[in-house]
Amino acid sequence: QVQLVESGGGLVQAGGSLRISCAASGRISSIVTMGWYRQAPGNQRELVATITGGGNTNYADYVKGRFAISRDHAKNTVYLQMNSLKPEDIAVYYCYCRSALYQYWGQGTQVTVSS
Repeated sequence: QVQLVESGGGLVQAGGSLRISCAASGRISSIVTMGWYRQAPGNQRELVATITGGGNTNYADYVKGRFAISRDHAKNTVYLQMNSLKPEDIAVYYCYCRSALYQYWGQGTQVTVSS
């Protein structure tokens, strides 16, 4: 089992920046990939970014060039630096990780962007 706890969400003005974090605990050694998804009201959950243990990253087109994912292995934490935020980025952001057999999700953190 892996537990994921997000932090750092909140309200920011359009064009501003926010960093959200996700701390993992439990069977850390089993984690292959970590990342972030988001879900806006009325929409399906969608990929934002992922990062492998080796540091390979993958971004959704709608956040490329604005968001950056990073991972601190010593702290078992993954970060999402969000810059140039837009109202369309408003969503609950969910931390995600995957082992060879399972997927795990955090409870989510709300990100709100005021225009």
